[in-house]
Amino acid sequence: MADQKWKILSSTYIHSGPWATLRRDRCEMPDGKIVPDYYVLEYPNWVNIAAFTEDNKVLMVKQYRHAAGIISTEVPGGVIDPGEQPIDAARRELMEETGYQFDDIELMATVYPNPATANNVTYLYLARGGRKVAEQNLDENEQLTVHALTIPEVKQLLLENRIEQALHCTTLFYAFMKMGEL
Repeated sequence: MADQKWKILSSTYIHSGPWATLRRDRCEMPDGKIVPDYYVLEYPNWVNIAAFTEDNKVLMVKQYRHAAGIISTEVPGGVIDPGEQPIDAARRELMEETGYQFDDIELMATVYPNPATANNVTYLYLARGGRKVAEQNLDENEQLTVHALTIPEVKQLLLENRIEQALHCTTLFYAFMKMGEL
């Protein structure tokens, strides 16, 4: 499949921001055809965590998502800071968003949110045995509430299409498969 890879002839940055950067690439396909304007969104890498407490409740968060205009039910997660290891970002995000500490965290999968237009990777983690040790420590523009739900309650939310964020559904499905819950 390496022969299908495009050659980047030039890149021009159109916008650079803290959460997203847009660039225009001029590319050459393997057959020599030139693609003059291919737009790529550069995002930082992310972590999503299916987090289970000591009493096997699933920690979910609810927050407003402006681009979609919805109150979204999600798993904890967020951006990996520059130089930070993904597992350290998972621990940090869990503590910041929920106040729960987890000693048992394992990587389940890595997925590309949208490899056609975006370059980032999302690391999906399973965390077990969480215990509340602190209050939330949210980022400046973050406002979210934490909810501890049973596994059947989360499955029902999935069945009713009430967890709208695709990567968060993916995280939960991986976790439920790994735990023998599907």
